[in-house]
Amino acid sequence: QLQLVESGGGLVQPGGSLRLSCTASGFTLGYYTIGWFRQAPGKEREGLSCISSSGGTTNYADSVKGRFTISRDNAKNTVYLQMNSLKPEDTAVYYCALRHRQYGDSCPERGMNGWGKGTLVTVSS
Repeated sequence: QLQLVESGGGLVQPGGSLRLSCTASGFTLGYYTIGWFRQAPGKEREGLSCISSSGGTTNYADSVKGRFTISRDNAKNTVYLQMNSLKPEDTAVYYCALRHRQYGDSCPERGMNGWGKGTLVTVSS
């Protein structure tokens, strides 16, 4: 069963930065489009960013555009989410998920699989 593992969350002050990692064990991440999502307490899960299997195509939600950067290192079987200028409203559990590249470069939530357990990001002073 394909499953991803998120890491890198923690407590950070407003304006700070964190880098999240999404890793795969037992399979090659390079065959998959990867998306980052988050879910804040009491809110629905939100799609943040998506990266194609080659890394050549990326997209971002308006809420994080210009502050977050998605990237991948297929040799390390890892996808990253660099988060800068963090705000209290970025507090959430962050998840990554996958979709085989044969289905394209987008990350529709319902089409994603391999959800990990998430990593908690708390932005607070």
